[in-house]
Amino acid sequence: MSELDMTVAITGMNTRPDNPGPGLAVARCLREATGFRGRIIGLGYDALEPGFYLPQYCDAAYLLPYPSSGDQALLDQLQHIQQQENIDVLLPCLDAELPGMVRLLPALQQMGLKTFLPDAQQLRLRNKDRLPELADMAGIASPEITPITQAGFFYDCQEKGWSYPLVVKGIFYGAHVVHSADEGAEAFRKIAAEWGFPVLVQAYVTGEEYNLTAVGDGRGNLLGPVMMKKMAITDKGKAWAGISIDEPALLEASESLARAIHWRGPLEVEVMRDHQGHYQLIEINPRFPAWIYLSAGVGRNLPFTLLQLAVGETPDAFAPVKSGRLFIRYALETIISLEDFETMVMRGGQSLSPSISNKDGAG
Repeated sequence: MSELDMTVAITGMNTRPDNPGPGLAVARCLREATGFRGRIIGLGYDALEPGFYLPQYCDAAYLLPYPSSGDQALLDQLQHIQQQENIDVLLPCLDAELPGMVRLLPALQQMGLKTFLPDAQQLRLRNKDRLPELADMAGIASPEITPITQAGFFYDCQEKGWSYPLVVKGIFYGAHVVHSADEGAEAFRKIAAEWGFPVLVQAYVTGEEYNLTAVGDGRGNLLGPVMMKKMAITDKGKAWAGISIDEPALLEASESLARAIHWRGPLEVEVMRDHQGHYQLIEINPRFPAWIYLSAGVGRNLPFTLLQLAVGETPDAFAPVKSGRLFIRYALETIISLEDFETMVMRGGQSLSPSISNKDGAG
């Protein structure tokens, strides 16, 4: 196994219980990887992101401007952070930031930041409104989906062949199951206010949800796939508990997709298995899922694999996946001083040490 002694920056340090980001789980995987001996810099968008105050996973933490601030604002802050930390590899973990990161790739390379990301065309292909096209590539079905720009859709949609319940989605994040026109209109307004247009409406599929995460090598191969069945979810549909599984049909569909578009970087494939045993593609995410720590738990540390690819190394051989391994999420309170929080708010970043926070209480 290779030994990597370098500084890695990871975004998505949010760990909200109802809708956690992947960043802290990615950092946890790297920290526990046998071959990693470097520093981890946590990046995020809100001073209340808990990952900013966990020195067992991050050596320093910095705020980034929201993607809506534009590429130049992001580039300016990354240049500032690079001057402070001399980062070797940047691992973005959130959908909304990826288009900007991809556009900035030449500038990031000039700064000395290595990445392993999909290109702009691949990102466009996996947009939620192109799900049927991707399902065709994977050789599986997908629920009907349509973009909308007005809440009035929900009051006459049944006349157009749609039936409740429906799933209302944002172009990047957010999914609400609605059972009436009023619920649909309310979900539409919330998602449009947060993520803009179009808002997507998807037919509701019942059944059991199965997820796959892996890393595409950019040449059509899917590396280290790990599959999971959700056993408990939050009210936002996020996995609170899950179990590692072996689903050949899901693996075959995901490999077909990777071959078709030569996916480069991490991804998550979400499918629903209906009561007849048929799969329908629900979503493809261009990053690791929040449950990515399960990959380390079953013997395939995918964030470390991604790091190896980013620095041009051949990934270590993958051990057989250990099926029947469960993860169960839980919440902890992190105790920090007001001074540490104020430093993050006022300065936009700080170094972490065990004195900042290492007192957790179960909740």
